[in-house]
Amino acid sequence: MKEKVVLAYSGGLDTTAIIPWLKENYDYEVICCCIDVGQESELDGLEERAKACGAEKLYILDVVDEFCDEYIVPCVQANSIYENKYLLGTSMARPLIAKKLVEIAKKEGAVAICHGATGKGNDQVRFELGIKALAPEIKIIAVWRSEDWKMDSREAEIEYCRQHGIDLPFSADNSYSRDRNLWHISHEGLELEDPANEPNYDHLLVLGVSPEKAPDESEYVTMTFEQGVPKSINGKEMKVSDIIRELNRLGGKHGIGIIDIVENRVVGMKSRGVYETPGGTILMEAHQQLEELILDRATYTVKKEMGNKFADIVYEGKWFTPLREAIQAFIESTQQYVTGEVKFKLYKGNIIKAGTTSPYSLYSESLASFTTGELYDHKDAEGFINLFGLPLKVRAMKMAELKKED
Repeated sequence: MKEKVVLAYSGGLDTTAIIPWLKENYDYEVICCCIDVGQESELDGLEERAKACGAEKLYILDVVDEFCDEYIVPCVQANSIYENKYLLGTSMARPLIAKKLVEIAKKEGAVAICHGATGKGNDQVRFELGIKALAPEIKIIAVWRSEDWKMDSREAEIEYCRQHGIDLPFSADNSYSRDRNLWHISHEGLELEDPANEPNYDHLLVLGVSPEKAPDESEYVTMTFEQGVPKSINGKEMKVSDIIRELNRLGGKHGIGIIDIVENRVVGMKSRGVYETPGGTILMEAHQQLEELILDRATYTVKKEMGNKFADIVYEGKWFTPLREAIQAFIESTQQYVTGEVKFKLYKGNIIKAGTTSPYSLYSESLASFTTGELYDHKDAEGFINLFGLPLKVRAMKMAELKKED
């Protein structure tokens, strides 16, 4: 009986060519596994394609709700944004995909897991760290780092498939390299490879329109949260995945969440891409608007630092680590009272505040107003400032003394 390998299968040209390549170079029985994290139409026709290429079996696992509840929500609660722009769309999905690949490999008794991530990107790191953490005994085959992988272009991959009797509807035309899930879609390649070029948004965008082409009328949206978890949109309760779908629709319509970024990859190089995250951008902003009403200053400050660290951990593929678990535990403790309603309006790429309420709000109108209230006497500030500024005053006096001696 042949040994088995589980292939992370997307149905694209790379993973299509990998199937016969694995059979030819390793003589493995190939088990394809496609993890559905919200790719939508990209999953059409996968089973026929995989088997036509020589795969013994194809698993398509719908993990959209698990992706939303166990991976997206913790990142939203942490307000995790990599390098101030990237909302971790691809990064959040990779550990879940690695987890499911391991589960299928163990179920099938496979000796190896294969992926088609390039040797220049972040995904090879994320996939392999996840696999190593969950199944250190399983061999990892990284095709693009293999000496036996001779194909370096789409034309070469198409020709390789044809030589193996596989005639598939792929063309050699140039197109963007994209990664899509429920949270976002990324675009790389073509004019984006030169940071001096402006993105061709008319050609590029998939989930929405540019702000210039958004409606001239704003649209109000109301959301509720319970303990940091989104619960409803405009009065209608939904599960998290459906909330993101609806926010994607609204955000895409109004040109929300389009970023053009040059980011620092884990492997050391800079890369340029355009990311569409319409629903995620709205969800992050709404959650932050609620938190600023509820969290005290000290907690908010530390949480911001932990959120940045959490973003680095997720970006680097270190999901299955004690540090991620510890930071997430801290973040979850801060969400106990993050409950309330957020109202905002969407207009040509902007999310504009329109009112926030919470039964746990720490905002006191009587304290914040210019009118003197019972809890705050303006005169009390004098003693506070004297103590708060004491180190500055002592240093200034000492410096003046030293200057006088000189």
